[in-house]
Amino acid sequence: MNFAANKLRTVWPSRDALSHVASVALLSVLLVSCAVGPDYKRPSVDTTPAFRGETAGGTNSFGDLSWWEVFPDARLQQLIRQALTNNFDLRIAVARVEAARASAAATRAQFFPQLDYGASVAHGHNIGAGGGPAPGKTGSSGTLYSAEATASWEIDLFGRIRRLNESARAQLLATEEARRDVRLSLISQVAQAYFQLLALDERLTIARRSTNSFGESLRIFQLRLQGGVASKIETSSAEALQADAAAAIPRLEQQIAATENQLSVLLGIPPDGIPRGDIRFKEQDIPMVPAGLPSRLLERRPDLRQAEAELRSANAQVGVAVANYFPQLNLTGLLGRASPELSAFTSGGDVAWSVAAGLTGPIFHGGEIRARHKQALAVREQAALQYRASVLASLREVSDSLISRDKLAQAQLDQQRAVTAYREAERIARQRYQVGKSSYYEVLQEQQLLFPAENTLVQLRLDQLLSVIRLYLALGGGWEDSPKSTP
Repeated sequence: MNFAANKLRTVWPSRDALSHVASVALLSVLLVSCAVGPDYKRPSVDTTPAFRGETAGGTNSFGDLSWWEVFPDARLQQLIRQALTNNFDLRIAVARVEAARASAAATRAQFFPQLDYGASVAHGHNIGAGGGPAPGKTGSSGTLYSAEATASWEIDLFGRIRRLNESARAQLLATEEARRDVRLSLISQVAQAYFQLLALDERLTIARRSTNSFGESLRIFQLRLQGGVASKIETSSAEALQADAAAAIPRLEQQIAATENQLSVLLGIPPDGIPRGDIRFKEQDIPMVPAGLPSRLLERRPDLRQAEAELRSANAQVGVAVANYFPQLNLTGLLGRASPELSAFTSGGDVAWSVAAGLTGPIFHGGEIRARHKQALAVREQAALQYRASVLASLREVSDSLISRDKLAQAQLDQQRAVTAYREAERIARQRYQVGKSSYYEVLQEQQLLFPAENTLVQLRLDQLLSVIRLYLALGGGWEDSPKSTP
């Protein structure tokens, strides 16, 4: 037919043709329920009835507490809320979730028919439909207008698209769990930095107090040296102790500034000073709640949930690889017009249509499909091993934190006894000096023992707080986004 000289005759699908198409569509729908490949099953992992190092039994878990219950300091809570709002790592994780959600939606679109449109205009000699040459038609020149709408739909005979969607949904879940992991890590990092800051403040106070005490001792020894009742050795020792204590002050001030800068970055603000709360370092307290059951880690820790979601995605990809062995059924349709006259598009004539079903399947691909299948199996095995390894690592982290918490608590009690004894010894030495029963060098000796012991006590207290924070992190705590009582 010469499109340049004639209009297309209006033709509609026959009843038989529509019946055949409907039959194919019905058969395809019935076959959709078939999905090749393995269904996901969580791999078995070895867990113990209780965590090693757990001294208090019970099913309640420290990880079930919300972060505002774990950290009662109002100033610390304010810093955590600010970090949850402004921290860039957390905002990046949220953006990754949105990207994964859009990717899953794009994959889900393969379930539905794809509709497209097109239009063209061609001018030439001996042209046919689509603007191409018309063999056997000579001597005709003109312009050809065409417009069409096409539809295509892949019928998911063997579950290839379903497995793709299963994999995409699992990847979305993995990114959501990764966001929760970043959030939990951020809460822990802010708490750790804040407690480190308070500990540095306490150590700075000790350093200034010891500097003043050693300075007073130095003044006394200098006066005694001038009076001829003290030796140069005693005066030099006192001067060295005073200088050593003074040298610790700028180092501590530098560490305080660095910790404040670190905390500022976590808060998503330029480096600046960090306000302290009303609760002093010695008064900071964290609930001592049992760790709970090891089996609950699998449901609570976001990194384990992320690892399992990635395993689920890899398992679905095995189904996709298996489906590639089987044929694919595609339904296509076309409805359009073609005419040498632009006005004919609205005249009711020149309608073209077509309905087709195509079945394609592999015969020989040089081993590519089998290699892709083996690759998918290997990736799934890797994900399964990674999941099991993550479970073991989580059990170790909880056990380490439990043992550290208990042992450091005992060490702190013993160190507190030592500090109390040193303070009493220093007080008695000072009283003996005042009544003339001993020299001031005895007071200096007790001070030499007291101030390092006080620093050790601060460090043990900090280590215990940090071990409890690590336990909270290892248990996967802090599910709620914000306390219900705050906006």
